[in-house]
Formats: sequence, structure tokens, C-alpha cells
Amino acid sequence: MLAAAALLPVNTTLAVVLALLLAAAVTIASLARLADGQGHGYARAVALAGVRAAVQLAAVSALIGWVVRALPLLLCFVALMYAVAVRTAGRRITGNSTWRWAALPIGAGVLPVLGVLVLTGLVPLKGVALVPVAGILIGGGLTATVLAGRRALDELHTRHGEVEAGLALGLLDRDARLEIARPAASDALLPGLDQTRTVGLVTLPGAFVGMLLGGASPLLAGAVQLFVLVALLAVQVVAVAVVLELVARGRLHRRGAGGGRNERKRRGSRTLG
Repeated sequence: MLAAAALLPVNTTLAVVLALLLAAAVTIASLARLADGQGHGYARAVALAGVRAAVQLAAVSALIGWVVRALPLLLCFVALMYAVAVRTAGRRITGNSTWRWAALPIGAGVLPVLGVLVLTGLVPLKGVALVPVAGILIGGGLTATVLAGRRALDELHTRHGEVEAGLALGLLDRDARLEIARPAASDALLPGLDQTRTVGLVTLPGAFVGMLLGGASPLLAGAVQLFVLVALLAVQVVAVAVVLELVARGRLHRRGAGGGRNERKRRGSRTLG
């Protein structure tokens, strides 16, 4: 605790520096006209993200000590983290009612890994251990789901002619979409792979630094960080695989509700005609 306080004291200077960094990020995003494919600028999004992070972390810091006292409250808190991740990922991918399908890839990646860790005793059912580990895994699943879903859908939109060509050659709708979407969705694994490959050489991730600041030995800190990275890779691989399948089957799409089924019906009507 003393080492952490010495590294980053919580005082007025910290608040001023954070405000200046956020203002600089917003200004640069605005001057560079950074925007998404629809022309929505990221300057406002950066500002809102910074403010939201401050408010949410303040709330969590106040609640965490109360939540860890009882297992039901602890599990409810983890469930809330999962629900927020699902809605964030789903809305970021589709922007329509199919966002609920994002629950599947995140859950399929996180729940088995977290269950194994709890059942083996590596992560006890205590807030000081369960909440940060669950948060890391859910966050990793969220990132992989968003990247894989957006890249896959973007690729299908750009190369829709190739999907139609595959259908004309006799491929099933799922198989034609998989052929196009798979390489793009797989790229969602690159950030996690690069982080794991370069750990200790390029970056010292948060778990390692946190353990050191908490007084742990470098060997223990390294073991914990390795455990986090490998668990994250497992979560992200499963999440990407499930997202790819959902996109290929038309469950996650950017059309109106029921668009996947309606599109297939239209294709069938054209074929019969």
C-alpha cells in the first residue's frame, strides 16, 4: 500500500494531470477529425469515456468494500459486470435488437474459465480475488467480441458479392459467410497475442505491477501475470469462435430485427423466380 501511494498519490495534482491528459486527448481527436465510418467524431466520445470512467470507478471504489462481505452480493456484482459488457459489446457490434446475442460469446468464454479457476481453488470466492479476475476476463471477452463482430460484419458488407458468388456455387449460406468473415474475425486475437508475446519485453501489464506494488516477490508477480494472460487468451479464442458462428448464421447482423431470416427468404424467392 505504501509503495502504491508513493508511486501515484491521490491528491489535487493527480486530478489536474488527469484533466489535462483528457483535454489533450479530446483536442487532438478533434483537430485530427478522428471519426467512425458514419462520420461521428470521437472527440466527444473520448471526453464522455473519461468522465464516465471517473464516476464509475469512484462508485465501484465506494461499493467494493461493502459488496465483498456477502457472497450473494458479490455474485450479483459480477453478474452486473457481465450484463454491462454484453450490452456494450452488442450495441457496438449491431446497433439493433440482435445485440442480446453478444451474451453468448462473452459467457461462453468467461464462465468456463472462471468456473475452472474457482473449482480448483486458484481463485477463491472472495471479493478481493474474484472481482478483479472476473473483471479482467469479462473485459477481455468484451474486447474480443466487439473486434471480431465488427470486423466480420464489415467484411461481409464490403465483400457481399463474394458471398453471393459462393451461394451461386452451391455453398450453404453459413458456409459462404464463414469463408469471407473468418479471416477478419480472427484478427480480433491479435491484440491479446501481441500482449502475451511481448510481456516483460515491451510492457509490464497491470497484474504484474499491482502485485509488485502490493509487496509480492517478482516471481509471484510473474506467475500471476502469466496466469492472467493465458486465461485471457482462452476467453478470447472462445469468444471469437462463437461470434464468428453467430455472424455466419445471421444471428448478429446490422439489419432490422429479423433481418437475417428475411434476407435468406429474399434469396430463396430470387432463386425460385
